[in-house]
Amino acid sequence: MEERKRKAVVLLSGGLDSMLAARLMLDQGIHVEGINFFTGFCVEGHTHAVRHDRRARPVRNNALHSAEQLGIRLHIIEVIEEYKDVVLNPRHGYGAHLNPCLDCKSFMVGHARQWMEEHDFDFIVTGEVLGQRPMSQRRDTLPVVARESGALDRLLRPLCAKLLPPTLPEREGWVDRERLLGLSGRNRKPQIGMAHTYGYEYAQPAGGCCFLTDPNYTKKLRDLWGSRGERRYDFDDIMLLKIGRHLRPRPSFKLIIGREEGENRFLEGYRNRFVHLWTPEHNGPLALLQGEADDADLDLACAIAARFGQGRAAQTVRVAVGGPDGSRHDREVAPLPPHALAADWYL
Repeated sequence: MEERKRKAVVLLSGGLDSMLAARLMLDQGIHVEGINFFTGFCVEGHTHAVRHDRRARPVRNNALHSAEQLGIRLHIIEVIEEYKDVVLNPRHGYGAHLNPCLDCKSFMVGHARQWMEEHDFDFIVTGEVLGQRPMSQRRDTLPVVARESGALDRLLRPLCAKLLPPTLPEREGWVDRERLLGLSGRNRKPQIGMAHTYGYEYAQPAGGCCFLTDPNYTKKLRDLWGSRGERRYDFDDIMLLKIGRHLRPRPSFKLIIGREEGENRFLEGYRNRFVHLWTPEHNGPLALLQGEADDADLDLACAIAARFGQGRAAQTVRVAVGGPDGSRHDREVAPLPPHALAADWYL
């Protein structure tokens, strides 16, 4: 009786490594499908889609684009709520910023294992390369991911497999170990060469589209937690942290100020949640006010908002203050002079 075709699910990030790992499996006749987990922290698409000044860049889901080039099916699974525990309470701690890379990889592979079992697939494939990432891709941490995810030896890393002990798919002859690779380190020239050979387009060689590795973003996230007195967030929080200038002129409140038309339109969607400021008589940004502001704070906030509009050179500017309930009142303020805009207000 003919042996059934083996099936692998690949964690497809949208980066080059995972695409090549999938291709190596396809080249061996394995049935491959991709899986991509949406945590809310991915860089791609959001800011490019919002900002008008980035419209020249392609707005696309890079994992979907990878799957299209590979000719495979992609399953996108939203895990925003489940992922919070990884961000807030990582067992293995953070990297240089707020990136819980080792816990994140175990989380992703663990969910892929559950999907594999539910859909009668045989093993899991990732694009990991030994020594490429300092937390999750060391020789001592790769086994941690396999163990904590429950994938064990059904987790195959085709790009560096020859440097690791043989996995179940290799031992059983489902894949030919000799046709796998032994890549290591941060040099991605071999992967780029393979991409050229296959004719693949890719967003970036490394994959890794997580805002939690961005020092500017994580500074704002830490500030958010500090202002609340507790570590928590919702989806709107993490989206707003990606948009606009963020200034905290007082401990009690923060301003999010649109930088261009696309961001202003995005912030418009939050008028019913926050006090918001704009200059009716001059072109300028929309500003959201988060926190508590007394009368003096509101004057300062209005002066800051006026500073970023086209009325910045006027003696006074009328600033409209809208409430989440639809109320509005206007204030006449002098735009804040540039020397009064303190550098440490910027997050």
